[in-house]
Amino acid sequence: MRLQRGRLFDHVQLVVRDLAASAEFYRAVLGELGIVVTDTGAGCFFADELVVSALDSPTASGVLTGRQHLAFQAKDRATVDAFHRTALAHGGRDNGAPGLRPYHPAYYAAFVLDPDGNNIEAVYQGEARRSAPSVVIEI
Repeated sequence: MRLQRGRLFDHVQLVVRDLAASAEFYRAVLGELGIVVTDTGAGCFFADELVVSALDSPTASGVLTGRQHLAFQAKDRATVDAFHRTALAHGGRDNGAPGLRPYHPAYYAAFVLDPDGNNIEAVYQGEARRSAPSVVIEI
């Protein structure tokens, strides 16, 4: 089986009730995955293609996004385990302990609910070779 993973989205936005609580949560759990969170100071923060905005941010239009499912790539099973532990220690709620899933034989994942109830997953799909680490856009 061949799975294509990469740069499908330009960005994904979550609009949250408590930006500070979400920033603490995402800094911790995404840090376990090696993803840097950048604070803009303008009512939102970024983590690669993910934008998390406060309800009163100009980009939010005063509307919460509602429950979403986001799955982040992990480099190995130990990283999935660390993601789950860290999420629970930073306000996340368990939504599926680390383990193999029936989606395919190597699918190892953990699920947590973030402070707004979004279903956040870390997944290791098994050994893989990447064609490119990422795409760089220079403006």
